[in-house]
Amino acid sequence: MKIYKLNEMKRGWFIGDFYPSVLRTKEFEVAVLTHKKNENWPTHYHKLATEINLLLKGKMSINEININQGDIFVIEPNEVSSPFFHEDCEILCIKTPSVIGDKYEFIRE
Repeated sequence: MKIYKLNEMKRGWFIGDFYPSVLRTKEFEVAVLTHKKNENWPTHYHKLATEINLLLKGKMSINEININQGDIFVIEPNEVSSPFFHEDCEILCIKTPSVIGDKYEFIRE
């Protein structure tokens, strides 16, 4: 058995094609993410990855759609997401495939 500490991983990401990780794979990424109430998180999209999220704790919205604890929300490639955290939030995030650098900030003109 091996034991790892989530706080030793980068921003909660612990499986994927990066280091450090518990399992290095190009197939998918897994993280437990924490966001503070009113945290500024950039509007962004992924060109390749589908992002599957489970809101474990808190209340948030994406693109002005309310997301509550227990909701699963899926963001498809090229779909712009603009999150807002109404409370402290904890999210289980799975992205597939694992592609380093596949996050693009969306700048409104």
